[in-house]
Amino acid sequence: MNLFDTHTHIYLKEFDSDIEEVINRSFNSGVIGLVLPNIDSTSIARMLELSGKFPDKIFSSIGLHPSSVKENYLEELKIIDEYLEKEKFIAIGEIGLDLYWDKTFREQQIIAFRYQIELSLKYNIPLIIHIRKAFDDTFKVLSEFSNSKLNGIFHCFGGDLKQAQKAISLGFSLGIGGVVTFQNSGLQSVVKEIPIEHIVLETDAPFLAPVPFRGKRNEPSYLTYIADKIAEIKNMSVYEVGEITTENAGRLFRI
Repeated sequence: MNLFDTHTHIYLKEFDSDIEEVINRSFNSGVIGLVLPNIDSTSIARMLELSGKFPDKIFSSIGLHPSSVKENYLEELKIIDEYLEKEKFIAIGEIGLDLYWDKTFREQQIIAFRYQIELSLKYNIPLIIHIRKAFDDTFKVLSEFSNSKLNGIFHCFGGDLKQAQKAISLGFSLGIGGVVTFQNSGLQSVVKEIPIEHIVLETDAPFLAPVPFRGKRNEPSYLTYIADKIAEIKNMSVYEVGEITTENAGRLFRI
């Protein structure tokens, strides 16, 4: 079975002590590809170091995470510009809007989001979009680019069926991770109704580990538990889930 983790942060300090073992477990479990979405300027070097060691299996994405949009966000965006001119990236991300904890920089988040969407179009690579308590604002910004060929992933999708269908109509896939294994998340009913052709798998490691590891450090090898749950929900074989979602990811990222 082939699996593709479209969103994992294995460059973070949580993996400093055993990163080689984590990567080996990933490959041994059937994960044939991993996408590392960036957070801000502090994470770029470590991210590129990891993807440089496994250029055919680990791929870097560049972007400014909405939670990292602060007073210096224009400087951060300039750094992203500079890296795009000299390095190859598979996507623009992790970008988007997060209004869950703090709305202080809401307008700056929107400006940064819009700017990075334009980078996606300039370099003809997909978006990896983070959305938390911000679906309306996200759809409003995306609507400004309705005549363009935007595509990408709604990372860690946590919306309702209507929002899922809206995202798909705009050309996006839904990133489904460990939350789908949480009994009361509400995500299972959405996944049941969405065609598997619009779903990609992700772990968001080290966050949001699936059952039976909920609350512990997540890692890409746990993608098997997510695939198992989706197979159960959709009454498919886990092999089919793996093959189709991996094909979806490969097509999206042009791998």
